[in-house]
Amino acid sequence: MLKTKESQTWRQNAALFMLSQSISLLGSSIVQMAIIWRVTLDTSSGVWAMLLTFSSTLPQMILSFFGGVWADRYPRKRLIILADAGIAAATIVLIFAFLTWDTARLIPLMVIISALRSLGTGIQSPAVSAAIPQLVPEKHLMRYNGINGSVTSVIQFAAPAAAAALLAVGPFHWLLMIDVATAIAGILILSFVKLESVKLKRTEQKSTFFAELKAGISYAAEDRPVRRLLLSYGAFIFLAVPSGFLVVLMIERTFGDNYTFLTIAEMLGSLGMVLGGLLLGAWGGFKNRNKTLLFGLLCYGAFSIALGMSYTFWLFAAFLFLASFFIPIVMTATTTMLQERAPEEKQGRVFGLFGAIYSGFLPLGMALFGPLADVVEIQSMVIVCGGLLLLLGLMSFRKGGQETDRPRM
Repeated sequence: MLKTKESQTWRQNAALFMLSQSISLLGSSIVQMAIIWRVTLDTSSGVWAMLLTFSSTLPQMILSFFGGVWADRYPRKRLIILADAGIAAATIVLIFAFLTWDTARLIPLMVIISALRSLGTGIQSPAVSAAIPQLVPEKHLMRYNGINGSVTSVIQFAAPAAAAALLAVGPFHWLLMIDVATAIAGILILSFVKLESVKLKRTEQKSTFFAELKAGISYAAEDRPVRRLLLSYGAFIFLAVPSGFLVVLMIERTFGDNYTFLTIAEMLGSLGMVLGGLLLGAWGGFKNRNKTLLFGLLCYGAFSIALGMSYTFWLFAAFLFLASFFIPIVMTATTTMLQERAPEEKQGRVFGLFGAIYSGFLPLGMALFGPLADVVEIQSMVIVCGGLLLLLGLMSFRKGGQETDRPRM
């Protein structure tokens, strides 16, 4: 009876936590998409589009290092609430500006607000990832992360459609209120989640902020499994850019300027990610977590190669779906192994680095492969990167062994 009660408690806590973060993410995604569209339509400028892209990614990448330290020093629940409230406050400033300022002054402000929102995400993300192992028993982490990944994919898929629909029926400043409303709802739900503060060791309680930051980086560099996981994740994000983010350009050049093809590809890619996360949520992965990561990397690499060799659209669409299916398997396996491996008091710093790697390697990949796509056939890049991902998977399995499955100290 006691075990049943304990099971209900953690499941309720975990469900409330996922619900709070999903609601918050939905509002933020809709508003960020609306800001991007508004700046693009009002300026028709590639420079402003570039500035907006950098403002929404670079601050998060930089602050993730520091956000990870805060997630280990201070109550994670409080940090998540403060970050969510800060993002909402920045949005409120933009709402008032829309009521009083002209368009010429609003465009730079939207870039600044986008940067402030990115800073908030840099604080919130490490705290959220580090809080999950406190809420979910280790044997259920893979399932929880898989379901959470599917929910995130659904939100990212629905956000553009929701933003377009809302922009069509109401003024822009009212759409911004959605972010404020979802932030309030998320904070209220999170207030019911029981999340204890992490107890630091005596030496860490007396250490300075930058000493803790250095200790976190040193731990990630010296612990072989953690270092391998972070580097493999960065390599995956970087090598997945041609097959994941240059698909629209590949369709346009191979199959023509066809909006139907673009829509089908977008839907199948999103559906693949959702189903991949749901599969992992139901299955839970292999008992040896490293095999789950290997499985995801090898399958994604193989289907990326097949994608690059496809010159019939429906075959191309099928391989795009299959490749997308394994993205959440790779990402969830990596996240789960880091959660299981890293000590509780260093989780924030590890996931600060994890978030910084994603925010850094993605634009780095775009900076390399984007211009390269104008001189090299995209299919060739997809095939080469797919082959490198196969090699990465084989190296991951050979070096990983059982070391990532050891319990946290």
